[in-house]
Amino acid sequence: MDENLKELMQELGNAINESLSDSDRIAGAIGDIKRAGYDVFLVLEATIGFNKREDDEEGGVRAPMPEEFEAMGKMSWNSQDTKFLKALKISLDEDPR
Repeated sequence: MDENLKELMQELGNAINESLSDSDRIAGAIGDIKRAGYDVFLVLEATIGFNKREDDEEGGVRAPMPEEFEAMGKMSWNSQDTKFLKALKISLDEDPR
C-alpha cells in the first residue's frame, strides 16, 4: 500500500478517535451507565474503502464503484442486535452461500 495513503488513513483514524474522546455527549452517556452500576465496554468498527480515481474522457476525475463488498470475517447476532436492525428497517436475510 502507498505510504502516503497509510499516513492519510492513520490521520483519519486519529481524527475519529479524537472526535469520540472529546464528545461530551458520549462521555455523558457512558457516565450515566456507570452511575447505574454497569461497566461500559465500547468497541466501534469502521469499514472504510478506498479506490484510486481515474481520469475520464473529459479530463475530469471519476471514482470507480466497486461491484461487490465482501465481509472480512464472521459476524454473530444476538437478540438485541436483531431488534436494533429491525428498528432501522434492516432485514437479516440469510447468506445464500
